[in-house]
Parts: sequence; structure tokens; C-alpha cells
Amino acid sequence: MKKEPNYLGDRLSLNVLANSIENAKACYEAAGGHILLGVLSKDYDTDEVAIEDMQQYIKVTDNALSIGLGAGDPNQSQMVSRLAGELQPQHVNQVFTGVGTSRGKLAQDQTIVNGLVSPTGKVGYVNIATGPLSSKGASVDVPIEVAITLLKDMGGSSIKYFPMKGLSHKEEYKAVAKACAENDFLLEPTGGIDLENFEEIVEIALSAGVKKVIPHVYSSIIDSNSGNTRPEDVSKLYAIMEKLVEKYKNQ
Repeated sequence: MKKEPNYLGDRLSLNVLANSIENAKACYEAAGGHILLGVLSKDYDTDEVAIEDMQQYIKVTDNALSIGLGAGDPNQSQMVSRLAGELQPQHVNQVFTGVGTSRGKLAQDQTIVNGLVSPTGKVGYVNIATGPLSSKGASVDVPIEVAITLLKDMGGSSIKYFPMKGLSHKEEYKAVAKACAENDFLLEPTGGIDLENFEEIVEIALSAGVKKVIPHVYSSIIDSNSGNTRPEDVSKLYAIMEKLVEKYKNQ
């Protein structure tokens, strides 16, 4: 049985991309363990190679592995589910229609499995057509409360709200946060988050009463030369996290 996630008692857990095992370890230490290290399934040609490599990430980060799709690529959905079943990570990224398969492969309810939904331009509504086939057609816009209910039916843990484009969809995001809080669901804001807007984006969710927030911060903190996520930026984000958790600790 997989060990209990080390952030269960926390309101916040940062999610960043790990470019190597060494980079993952450095980022894990920079965040005091309150972090999930994203490793993308899309970067591997076969399940076997991915499993062998991801097992090394598990060893050096106390299983803080987050299996990723790769820019929300719906064609990676099945591979992510297969890897999740074998590796039993702390966190799994999925398109909306892949959540049930991942939960079934995991065969336990401890791992966090998110379901990707996208902004629609309409406050209170999200697009759930993010799967391999559904994403090729028209947007399927449903009330955020309906999306949460459907994800719960499939064994999902959280809403992955992507692509946010920073604060471009601020009012929509506020409505998503409110719905997650009211329906006892986790929230994972993703896309265009950087050192400048991180605090406001996280605070919107915490102030709404979301029980756990997992912000994904990707390209903005990646060194363009090495491809590594910068541990010093992780430390800066972690300091903001500590401040916000203290502010909302009694909520």
C-alpha cells in the first residue's frame, strides 16, 4: 500500500515540473516537502521506460510524484492511467474523461486524481470536453457544480482549471473556487501562473474556503538554458505559501 501523502494536513501543495531526478530533489527540498514534482508521460516512448525512470523520482522525493499528461494532451490519457496503476503516485493529472480509468487502475482513494476542465468565457461554466475525442469537437459547457458532481462520480479529487492564462479569467476562476469550497473539492489552478500573480491566484481560492489548493507553476520558473525548474524560485513561492496558510489557518 502506498504511503500517506506528506501534504494531507496542509492547505497548499505546489506543483512544478521536474527536469531531472536531481532537479526534483532540489525543488523538493526547497519547498520543505510541500510539493508535487510533475513528470510528463509524453516524454517517454514506452510504459516500461517511464516506469523505470519515475520510480527513481519516487525514491528521492518520498513519492511526491505527479504523473503528467504533457500540456494537457488528451492522447496521453490512457498512458497516464496505466502508469498510475503501476506506480501508485501521490498525484495524477487527467483529462475529464480519463478520471474514472485512473481511479480504477489505482484501486485506492488516497492518490489525488484531478480532472481537467477549461474556461468558457462564461462565469459559472466550464468546458468538460477535454478528452481524446471530445476535445476535437465543440466545447461542452456545464455549470461548475455539475462538473464537480460528475468528477466525484468518477472518483476524482480535484478540478484542474486549465488554461487559466494567469488572471485573464479571474471572475470565472472565482466562481470555480466558490463551487469547490461549497462542494468539498480540491482546486488546481494551472496556466500562466508566475511569481507576480501566484499570491493573488492562491489567495482567491483560500479566501473562498477551498480546503486544499494545488497551484501548478511551470514555464515561468524554468531556466531556459538548462530546462530545470529553479529551486530558488520554488523557495520564493514556498515563502508565499507559508504566509497565506498562516493567514487562513483558522478558516
